[in-house]
Amino acid sequence: MEIFIGYIILGLSLSAPIGPINAAQLDKGIRSGFWHAWFVGLGAICADILYMLLVYLGVIHLLESPYIKAFLWLFGFLVLTYTGVESIKDAGHISLSDSRREENRLSKSLLSGFLMSLFNPLSILFWLGIYGSVLAKAAEEYPMRQLLLYSSGIVLGILLWDISMAGAASFFRKLLTNRVLKGLSVLSGLSLVGFGLYFGLEAARLLFPR
Repeated sequence: MEIFIGYIILGLSLSAPIGPINAAQLDKGIRSGFWHAWFVGLGAICADILYMLLVYLGVIHLLESPYIKAFLWLFGFLVLTYTGVESIKDAGHISLSDSRREENRLSKSLLSGFLMSLFNPLSILFWLGIYGSVLAKAAEEYPMRQLLLYSSGIVLGILLWDISMAGAASFFRKLLTNRVLKGLSVLSGLSLVGFGLYFGLEAARLLFPR
């Protein structure tokens, strides 16, 4: 149990640093409330589980190709920049009285989180580096059933962080004024655009090396 809790803490610590997913969750929570922010996190977790399976199958090593990395950086640039620009453009439409909760909007939040994580090379570096090394070390000491259990601990830690982020964003949404919410939405959008530009520069560096 102590080891399992340790892997949960690992998942929490890996999710805590500010990145595109956290910024997107804050934006969705401020804009649409808890469920939309949480669905962004759920989408990201789906991508994480996919990469986890690829690590188990050994397929993820194919993603070490410079051309594959460049494609992921470039696609991540497009997704993050588009999402950030949309956030800034729609910031003026945020209202505390907005109670729309259509299912198709939830599915868009889920897809947004999934694509951000799936085409985020930083996620790939994590699963290839940190998780890959953890898996290799654990495989020497534990059977496959325990490896799956400990991996689920990492996913649980990420899930707990996502719920916390969604709850915090929706909580502040209820406390703040419309003007402050709009300002925070713009800041979240600028953050996403900033991450997108960073991804674009990394893609250019791989495609056009000096």
